[in-house]
Amino acid sequence: MTDFQAIADRVEIEALRGEFTDAAMMRDRARLASLFTQDGVLRMPDLPIEMHGREEIRTGGERLQAQWDFFVQNTHPGVIRIDGDTATGRAYMQEIARVKSGFQGLNYAIYHDRYRRTDEGWKFSERVYEIRYFDTTPLTGSAPAWDPHTTEEAR
Repeated sequence: MTDFQAIADRVEIEALRGEFTDAAMMRDRARLASLFTQDGVLRMPDLPIEMHGREEIRTGGERLQAQWDFFVQNTHPGVIRIDGDTATGRAYMQEIARVKSGFQGLNYAIYHDRYRRTDEGWKFSERVYEIRYFDTTPLTGSAPAWDPHTTEEAR
């Protein structure tokens, strides 16, 4: 692998991780699911949730988002290790959320990732979500009502 290819791979994988956060924040579950390989897996053992394949990731995400009052996710870059057409990596998360039942909190978590180069570019083959800190202290802020027609993509 050339140095240029390694740089290009890292840039594409970092863009993939950014695309995941954007799709989650914009509640675009079809786009989020498309970021996985056809047989990709999204695991959240602490919740416990496990979704296999794009369709299950899309529908499972829709069920989760239907419970949200609001959700904000910030991704911080982590390590990427490339080995030919596969790679591993980590992304660090800070999230705040409140669900319609009133449960709320702030958490810090890590996504432990496996990536695979496909004909469509780099995709997640596995994403495992590990919560490292969770604070259920009542949140003092609020969020305006969600209107998908106010997003940049809808204009």
